[in-house]
Amino acid sequence: MQWKSLVAAVLIAPFANALIRFPCSQLVTERSDPLVTPGEVAPHLHQIVGGNAFNFTMDPNFLDPAKASTCTTCRFAEDKSNYWTAVLYFKHPNGSYIRVPQMANHNTGPGIQAGGMTIYYFQPTPPTKNLDVTAFAPGFRMIVGHPMRRADDIPTASPEYRSTSYRCFDTNDPGNSGVPGFPGDSFHLPNKPCAEGIRSNIYFPQCWDGVNLDSPDHSSHVAFPEGPASAGLQIFGTDCPASHPVRLPLLFIEINWDTRPFNDVSLWPKDGTQPFVFSMGDPTGFGQHADYLFGWEGDSLQRAMEVCTGGDGIPWNCPVLTTQDMETMNNCRQPNKVAEVVEDEYIQRLPGCNPLQEGPVSATLHPNDCGAQTTWLAAPTPVTAPPAVVTPPWPVCYDGPNPASNPLAPLCDSKPTKANSAPVVTPAPL
Repeated sequence: MQWKSLVAAVLIAPFANALIRFPCSQLVTERSDPLVTPGEVAPHLHQIVGGNAFNFTMDPNFLDPAKASTCTTCRFAEDKSNYWTAVLYFKHPNGSYIRVPQMANHNTGPGIQAGGMTIYYFQPTPPTKNLDVTAFAPGFRMIVGHPMRRADDIPTASPEYRSTSYRCFDTNDPGNSGVPGFPGDSFHLPNKPCAEGIRSNIYFPQCWDGVNLDSPDHSSHVAFPEGPASAGLQIFGTDCPASHPVRLPLLFIEINWDTRPFNDVSLWPKDGTQPFVFSMGDPTGFGQHADYLFGWEGDSLQRAMEVCTGGDGIPWNCPVLTTQDMETMNNCRQPNKVAEVVEDEYIQRLPGCNPLQEGPVSATLHPNDCGAQTTWLAAPTPVTAPPAVVTPPWPVCYDGPNPASNPLAPLCDSKPTKANSAPVVTPAPL
């Protein structure tokens, strides 16, 4: 069985990284970005996962998402954080757009998540000198990527160069198991049909200044490690710079876009370009970005970093955290607060009236010239049903004989467990 994910690549590296890995279903999709445009309708659309205390302001002076959330879309019940990224659309030859569905990642079962993403928290390994990981603090938030970027203009020697990339999944392609951002992946949206979809790979910085929970640009209080890259996940260098000496977990996100319904080349542009575009009007993919707002309960993340030091990424093998079933995750939903159509049907303009800006110069904010909503509802419409569950072309769990032969796969009969308890697994029939 192929597991075309980061964990598979890491386990064959000289030093296997300790990590936790888990799926998060979609919470809501709307033009909200409380980091960049707090209290306002955002210029472009985001898909948000995590705790249901998410709102348009997320003011750390008044809101602790770990305490305010009553549910989370993530596998670990302690994680009430929020993670959000731009949304991918398919542009039809007639000029209209429809949202590209998202599908479950490899080995994220049992159950199939409704949209969303896969979250990783990695711990450093040698040759990193400081192996002590400090969990994010309450109120912490950060951004990686540049939504206005439209060119491959980051120096290859910069640790930021590999922070965002794409993987084009071909049918049963054994070459799809390398470390994300290295040969086989691209830094632009793939320019060919991908038989089993496209995956976004997004790494956040791993070093903190130890003082500021945020910064005006939401990124200067963090940095990538510096120095020469080495094996495995030391791809951004090895040690934190003196300006940002505190080592954080390496937060990594994967998003699987189900582009299979759009692989008919007769629907692709005749000029040789590809038909996908991000919600900020980016047809290049260089503007891929992500936001993180910490919301783990108490010291749960720190405990997980100290105790869950295996390399398999199976949630049930992290005994200090509570797992929940997929139905609970999928049913943690939030109503849209912006009255506009953003998915499930073709629309004539991208939400927020964002035009396509192909570059190579950086994009600019475009005026709202199509009457898009600029206000959000304090009393939103009722919660809608979860997005349609997409069956991926790969397994999400293992239900065959000899589970040891599939060390990266959770068992399909795994049941929810509480922190500090043993996994409750139904024995396989004899």
